This record gives sequence, C-alpha cells and structure tokens, in this order.
Amino acid sequence: MIPMLEFLHPGRMWLLLLPVGVLGFYLVISRRVSSGTRRRGRTRLDLVIPRDSPLKRHIAVGASLLAMASLVLAYAQPLAVAQVPRERATVVITIDISRSMRAQDVSPSRIDAAKTAAIEFVDMVPSTFNIALVSFAGTAQIAMAPTTDRSAVKSAIESLELEPATAIGEAIYASLDALLLAPPNPDNPDELAPGAIIILSDGYTNIGRDSGEAASVAREENVPIYAIAYGTAGGYVYEEGVRVPVPVNHAELSQVAKNSGGKKYSAESLGDLRGVYQTIASAIGYDEELIEITDRFALYALILSALAAGGVISLAARWP
Repeated sequence: MIPMLEFLHPGRMWLLLLPVGVLGFYLVISRRVSSGTRRRGRTRLDLVIPRDSPLKRHIAVGASLLAMASLVLAYAQPLAVAQVPRERATVVITIDISRSMRAQDVSPSRIDAAKTAAIEFVDMVPSTFNIALVSFAGTAQIAMAPTTDRSAVKSAIESLELEPATAIGEAIYASLDALLLAPPNPDNPDELAPGAIIILSDGYTNIGRDSGEAASVAREENVPIYAIAYGTAGGYVYEEGVRVPVPVNHAELSQVAKNSGGKKYSAESLGDLRGVYQTIASAIGYDEELIEITDRFALYALILSALAAGGVISLAARWP
C-alpha cells in the first residue's frame, strides 16, 4: 500500500509536480473548449466529423497522467515491506502432557488430537529449520534436541505419556534451553538463527516458576512464544472416580504470549488446532524485510501507457 512506502531517493518526488501541472493545463483547455462549443453551437462540420467522446478523452489523459506519476515513483526507487522466506530457524514444539489432557472434549482426546496436529505441523515447517520437542507436566524435559530429522521428531511426539501437574513456566525455560542446542550454521558458525516457541496447554500453572516471568525472559532473548489455549470450557476428567472439571486457562496463556511478544491462539477441536498450526507455520517461515519494488511501478506505468495509447488511437479514428 502507498502509505507504507519508503523511497531510496525521496528528493526526486518533486517531479510529481509535472503531472499535476499537466492536469491543471488540461482542465483549463477543456473548460475553454467546452465554453467555445456552447457559444458556437453545432455546425455542418460536426455532421461530417463526429466530435470526440469526452469520456474517452478523459480516460486517455487520466491514464497518461497516472503513467507519469508511476514513472516518477519508480524513479524515486520505492521500498515496501515484504515477506521473505527464512533460510534457517529453530522451532520448539512444547506440549502439555498433564493428566487433564485425557479430557475427551476434543475428539478422540486432547492429547491424541494434539499429537496428530503436532506431527502434521512438523511437515509444514521448512526442511532447513531445526525442530525441538519439549514436554511438560510437573516438570519439563527436552524430549528431542533441535534437529532436521523429521522422523525422529514425529517418533518423539508419538511416544509422549501423561504425567501429573502443570508447570508452564518450567516449560518455557526448558524451551529456551533447547534453542541453545541448535547446531550452528556450517557456512556461518557465529550467526544466531532466529527461534520461536509454540506452547500448547490446557491448564493452569500449579507448580514451578511463574510463566509470565519466564515469557518476559523469552522476550529479552528475542524469542516469541505462540501460545495455544487448547480445549473447551466444559472439559473434564475422572480422578479416582470423581469428575474433575479441567477448563482451559485462556488468561495465563494470553499473558505468556503478550510478555514474550508472541501471539495467543485458541483451539477447541482438531480442525481448529490444524488451522492454528498452519497460521503459525506461515508466520515463522518468513521475515518482514524492506525490498525495492521499482519494477512494480514501472509495470504500472507500462500498463497505463498502453491504456492511454488505446484511448488516443480510438480518438484518432474517423468513421464515414
């Protein structure tokens, strides 16, 4: 969009006065011609040579002026924000394996659907990215160090088993530790590849360090957290024959995302979760960079020039 444009040579923008000046001259001439025609009225010559269509004339002139403006913008070398594919990054998939994940409000169960979606997500991530897996309940552990071996990551996801309690803060710290294990770029060992954490949870922190403070540490390390609040408000499990509600804690995960500079999502079904993972895959796979788009405005000028030429040719035609 034009308001988001920057220019390598903004001083050249004064040339936009040229099409503005031509527009002013055209308006003056058009007014004089129109005024003279009204005073003179129709003549016999008008019966032989039809008058030019005002609409065609306006379109031809307008296209010419817009072509001039596009050429000026191209001459100023415009820049715009564009999504550029990343070559390297490390993504940590962090999955809650607390016992509340047995709840069947998400079919067939929260944990089974979470595994299915996470395995599918692994295939969405660019092949050059390293993927790590962290699981957490009362404690957090790195189940798979960063690797490009997709089969190994999928196997680690499938082998996850449920445990008691929930420690979201510990999960974030473990995920940050996992990022440190990413192998260096062989072409540039000192280059630090960007990292991101995707944390999926349905519960409340009831043990370990504060999740909000952990998320703030992630922000300091420039690691955004994409937090997925997973499950429904009506979820429940049975503990020793007693029905225990396990509603999703949206507030804590929203705070985690906010403190880290990431984003919070919600998923109440496997379909929702797949959609969230697809959105996240698009977000982490690209960087926003300023690129030169001079060629785009040159193309606009070419199209507008062709339109203007078509209008002039049409006006030049005379029919018997």
